[in-house]
Amino acid sequence: MNKQVITSDQAPAAIGTYSQAIKVGNTVYLSGQIPLDPATMEVVEGMEQQICRVFDNLQAVAEAAGGSLQHIVKLNIFLTDLSHFGLVNEVMARYFKQPYPARAAIGVASLPKGVPVEMDGVMVVG
Repeated sequence: MNKQVITSDQAPAAIGTYSQAIKVGNTVYLSGQIPLDPATMEVVEGMEQQICRVFDNLQAVAEAAGGSLQHIVKLNIFLTDLSHFGLVNEVMARYFKQPYPARAAIGVASLPKGVPVEMDGVMVVG
């Protein structure tokens, strides 16, 4: 198996023992992104801005792997408050075109750095 580590300085550096993404063949496994500004490594303020920052971070890693958000086939969304589900849908519509990826939205008790949203995904390129 040929695993390739994918990194982008346009997305936050890993805050743990993981890679931003791993590519195997034409499949890319995108690690969870939280709303960290890659320049400051600080959490951005405001729920809508946080959702946008997560999508921007995923986009940066997707591009580093030779793809885009449109190449994501499976997206997992983790929310500490599912009342933000509608806002996630609204923001997601700005970043994705049909056909949308398969998706899960999961309510969780907590996320790293106390953020309210995290997303990861699987992308197919080439």
